[in-house]
Amino acid sequence: MRLATTRWNRAERSLPPTKSLPKGDKQATIVAVAAQKGGVGKTTTTVSLASAWARYHGKRVLVVDLDPQNHVTLALREQIGIGGGPLSELLTDPANTLEVEEIRTGTEVPELYVTPPDPDLLNAEDGMAHRIGKELVLRKALEITRTHYDIILLDCPPNMGTLTVNGLVAADTVLVPAQASMLAVSGIDGLFRTLDEVGGQLNPSLDLLGVVLTRVDGRTRKSNEAVRDLVKSSWGDVVLPVHIGANDTLAQAQLAGRDIFGFAPSSRGAQQYRELAADLLDRFPK
Repeated sequence: MRLATTRWNRAERSLPPTKSLPKGDKQATIVAVAAQKGGVGKTTTTVSLASAWARYHGKRVLVVDLDPQNHVTLALREQIGIGGGPLSELLTDPANTLEVEEIRTGTEVPELYVTPPDPDLLNAEDGMAHRIGKELVLRKALEITRTHYDIILLDCPPNMGTLTVNGLVAADTVLVPAQASMLAVSGIDGLFRTLDEVGGQLNPSLDLLGVVLTRVDGRTRKSNEAVRDLVKSSWGDVVLPVHIGANDTLAQAQLAGRDIFGFAPSSRGAQQYRELAADLLDRFPK
């Protein structure tokens, strides 16, 4: 009898935790924006695409800032509303009852939402290191959240730590920004190996959206072509047709704390990111 009682109690404890957030009527495509090194325009690409989809395509978009450096907040600081809660609290919640939707905040751009800055993210990553099922925490915290959005962008840290792996496990597809240089492109090998491992063991449905070349200098056409040929010869036709040029206006927009479309909508950088946003919508996994 004692054994039977023990089994019954164990079964009760194994029931999934109850979440209070009601389901929506959407099913977001979750895009992880990932790179193995910094300085490749990862956050610029994340916030520019998110803003383009919200502004020009009528999409409800959420940006989840997984980078402890909080670059998303820095890039949009003049447009982010007050409120929200710490992502670290969600990632370290042992009951797994919190959803990202419950801690996000709004922006000046209608239908664009972000997770607020969280200086404790780095400590949260350390705290997750010994947690069973640590790779699945974010995916569970987006189960209901994704039903409230059309697109969710995950701005991953420039490394392959626990936070980035969480982003890759939660994602449907991955966008890889890469600076148009031989040294930068050579670092993609390690990222692709990680994608293979995550896809093989933790997220079999993970897709590659493509590699977007950033900070392309129009004056070095031969070098750009060599980089593009190297990527294609190594990984096939994964380079996206729309490239992002080297553009001071993009940097100025970040310094001003505004997205490029709110800062300089007619600039070359804004036009290129609008083109990239439209191209990627056609490539989303169906």
